[in-house]
Amino acid sequence: MTVRLKPTSSTMANAHASLFRQDPILYQLVLQASEIKISDASRPIYEALFSSVISQQLSVKAAATIKARFLALFPENYPDPGLVLSLSVEQMRAVGLSRQKIGYLQNIAEHKAAGKLEDDQLAHLPDEELITQLIEIKGIGRWTAEMILMFALHRPDVMPVDDLGIYNAMKRLYSLEDAHKKARANMMKLSEPWRPHRTLACRYLWQSLNNVPEVSSEIKE
Repeated sequence: MTVRLKPTSSTMANAHASLFRQDPILYQLVLQASEIKISDASRPIYEALFSSVISQQLSVKAAATIKARFLALFPENYPDPGLVLSLSVEQMRAVGLSRQKIGYLQNIAEHKAAGKLEDDQLAHLPDEELITQLIEIKGIGRWTAEMILMFALHRPDVMPVDDLGIYNAMKRLYSLEDAHKKARANMMKLSEPWRPHRTLACRYLWQSLNNVPEVSSEIKE
């Protein structure tokens, strides 16, 4: 009789580290890190975009408070696009949203109302094609689109070189000397050995800074 043991966190950490053996620096980082649990439960793109815009430039706590107040305006906490577009600026300002974010949320709602944000039409698209579709929405930049791919759709091979946290982690690990903007090409080059698991690699890089995002950002796009 064969007894199958449940993998321990250490075993899983070793398994993740083994994905990055071609990069000894990242391999050692992951090997010594706390295990990151991988979820495959996807979130609707429309709702993830709302969360992302609300969270921009805010702490996690402040973003959660404003998001809860905003969703409370709708039946069952679902921001139906027609209802979003029917709200006055004053109503949306009252929950803590800036005028700029209100405009962005209205843009997202307009795209949804026009049938341009249906998961069955978008979720299967290749990464770059999907990013191109999403950044057509005013207020959604490449970074936000990449976060949707990583955290809402769980795409496995996304490399967000615009992310300040990823830059800071790589700067420390790989002794990058260039400023963020100039370092992006080198960051992309360094990430090549991580394919096709760059999303997981980035999650360990964020963890190394104790700064794991939830489809939100402290960075202005």
